[in-house]
Amino acid sequence: MRTDDSTRPTDFIREMVAADVAAGKWDGRVVTRFPPEPNGYLHIGHAKAIGINFGIAEEFGGVCNLRFDDTNPTKEEEEYVEAIQEDIRWLGYEWDKLCYASDCFEQMYQYAVQLIKDGKAYVDDLSAEEIRLHRGTLTDPGRESPYRGRSAEENLDLFERMRKGEFPDGSRVLRAKIDMASPNLNLRDPVMYRILHAAHHRTGGEWCIYPTYDWAHGLEDSIEGITHSLCSLEFENHRPLYDWYLDQLGVHHPQQIEFARLELTHTIMSKRRLAELVAGGYVSGWADPRMPTLCGLRRRGYTAEAIRNFLGRAGVAKFTSTVDIALLEHCLRADLNKRSPRVMGVLRPLRVVIDNYPDGRTDELDAVNNPEDPAAGTRKVPFSKVLWIEREDFMEDPPKKFYRLAPGREVRLRYAYFVTCADVVKDAAGEVTELHCTYDPATRGGDAPDGRKVKATLHWVSASHALEAEVRLYDHLFAKANPGDVAEGGDWKAGINPDSLQVLAGCKVEPSLAGAEPGYRCQFERQGYFCVDHDSSPGHLVFNRTVTLKDTWAKIRKKQQEHR
Repeated sequence: MRTDDSTRPTDFIREMVAADVAAGKWDGRVVTRFPPEPNGYLHIGHAKAIGINFGIAEEFGGVCNLRFDDTNPTKEEEEYVEAIQEDIRWLGYEWDKLCYASDCFEQMYQYAVQLIKDGKAYVDDLSAEEIRLHRGTLTDPGRESPYRGRSAEENLDLFERMRKGEFPDGSRVLRAKIDMASPNLNLRDPVMYRILHAAHHRTGGEWCIYPTYDWAHGLEDSIEGITHSLCSLEFENHRPLYDWYLDQLGVHHPQQIEFARLELTHTIMSKRRLAELVAGGYVSGWADPRMPTLCGLRRRGYTAEAIRNFLGRAGVAKFTSTVDIALLEHCLRADLNKRSPRVMGVLRPLRVVIDNYPDGRTDELDAVNNPEDPAAGTRKVPFSKVLWIEREDFMEDPPKKFYRLAPGREVRLRYAYFVTCADVVKDAAGEVTELHCTYDPATRGGDAPDGRKVKATLHWVSASHALEAEVRLYDHLFAKANPGDVAEGGDWKAGINPDSLQVLAGCKVEPSLAGAEPGYRCQFERQGYFCVDHDSSPGHLVFNRTVTLKDTWAKIRKKQQEHR
């Protein structure tokens, strides 16, 4: 059981679990499960459910199972099974048992037979559309099926024949016999089994009838000995059905508890809509770094620690609210700041020639790898006569408060020398193509012996030592804070940010990045945090911008505190 820690964040679920443990319910055991359907890739919303289920089990000395709810063979693939396991392990969790709904198909079938024998389930010949029309509305009760009064013997025979494959898809279903007048539409004789002649990714052609999620969900929880079935809020109205099935069968009955799903600004969480983005070519795939999928976030350079910290700070609530994505980015910066080595990279290069620097000479300058981690030490950075600086770090006619390089102005080059712009070279169109500067040899390391000061420090890369790179600048995929909110008849995809990706070729990075492997994270000084993409090759470095250095969440929090 978890130790007493008054500083540990708590929430209503943890309070309920703690009360159960204290009361000795289920002999003080805590068994949870994370039950994804293997029909797609996990996104950060799933990470919340993962963190709750695995986290609570861990805190209370219990266990958490990973269960694949593979009851829909037409949409499920082994590819997703493997990807989901990889994502969970990447987040830092390990399951106690690996379970599949398909492992329980026979037992679920026998439970259905039991309900038929007890007169609590029947085979219905109505079509899906007829069942929908008979169901009624929130204000009008449903109508009973004309097949509802079949005898147990007839239902058992038909159900067995359904299993044997004697009937075509959609011709019959098995329904629970509950209450067609119930105010909860989920209790109006819900479907338990449907006929589907489709191969399953694990059972092949063994079955041609498959359980619905509502029927399978509680049975799987019961069979696995789950104590606390932690679900997102959309299952709250399904809880009476969950309870009804288990009560009628008289089997182990876990407690279902619902929590609000994670909603993020500038983000779509609907799996269906994410699939539309992929199918429509709006993104390059499920692992596109703009996607909220865990594989996309990992490719972009996010760390599992940052995501877990964010989820802890976002909290667990009973009611849905939208969390500002700035909080996620704040947690990411805080983590990357501690772990990322600093390097220099020039994204939009402007050539600089230091006229009074000796031809052919190279200085090896000491550069700090990470000021947040003294143990990271230093590295040598080459400095030569010709350099690259950022184009935006020079203005020929600078406005007030622009302190970077300009004609006649002196600035500091990071770890190097003071330089002064002496001349500007332009092309026929008037575009600045080259700067000529002079340097002060006495300022090596970035300080002047006479104590004079400069107002700007620029990063740079030696031209003769620079590595060329492609840099992909990622921003929010949606410009609107709430992209799901569209007017009736509007297209939610119209809110896609046209500047969510900018690809820069011909960028220059320092030579220490030679051989950097995909997944390598670093901070480009003054630019942001970057990660080597898996499109990189030995002769072609590709970097993804993970997040900028600007922290909008810190400003938001400061304003909130000022107004308290």
